[in-house]
Amino acid sequence: MITGGVHVPISCLPISLFEELSNGIISIGEWAARGKSMGLDGIDISMTFVKNHTPAYIRRVKRELHDAGIPVIMATTYPDFTHPDELQRMRERSYLARDIAVCSALQIKYLRVLAGQAHPGIGREDGIRYAVEGLLASVPAANRYGITLVFEDHAKPSAWDYVDFSHPTDIFLDIAGQLRGSGIGINFDTGNITAYGDNPLDVLPKIADMIRTVHVSDMAEKGRFLPVVIGEGVTPNFEIFRFLKRHGFQGWLCIEEASGNGWDGISRSICNTKKLWNDA
Repeated sequence: MITGGVHVPISCLPISLFEELSNGIISIGEWAARGKSMGLDGIDISMTFVKNHTPAYIRRVKRELHDAGIPVIMATTYPDFTHPDELQRMRERSYLARDIAVCSALQIKYLRVLAGQAHPGIGREDGIRYAVEGLLASVPAANRYGITLVFEDHAKPSAWDYVDFSHPTDIFLDIAGQLRGSGIGINFDTGNITAYGDNPLDVLPKIADMIRTVHVSDMAEKGRFLPVVIGEGVTPNFEIFRFLKRHGFQGWLCIEEASGNGWDGISRSICNTKKLWNDA
């Protein structure tokens, strides 16, 4: 059993700074240096931050990360495997294969993947089948490049028009069950299940063996997607951390900071996450 004094590494996905990072106002290197100074063990990025995969660009980003002295732990990407058009679903597989290769070039360990959007007219059975087929088809490329894919209980990114098809907890669990044993793990987002209106503590025991990384997030209220600074909402992160400790979790706590409070929100979320983990 893990005790409160044992260090668990912490990284952060700075959603509050997505516009600046995606537009190049803040570089990946600048985010890495600032993250290191804020006490993070690693940083996370969105694939929207990565401008291209040319050798010169990849070398520059790797040099910036080396100079900052901190690694990228997880990248997030947005495959839409539930798209109603079969040709587009095939494109999504190719897009994800490219992202896997880029993560390998940047020595990123984890790549967060999704089921796809809840497109109008896509039924439960077809959507689950499309998602599982697309995710499993990506395993060979992930294995080839040494990337661990982690599937998330997701809500909705700004990159999409619709909410995640697997936002309903029962659909997420059905897809996760069909991925068990495939090599695809779980990136458990603590706040998204709260936002859907369910209790994440009811879900944890059903997927505990698959969790590789944890997106630490917090919601202002149950049943509504309204992110706040970690520790200032209703998501039971303290109880979640206690569960994880009891079950021997020693992976990464990857803060998903989406409060809209910029650098201050990130700093407060880092401090609160560390305290919650140590106290749990």
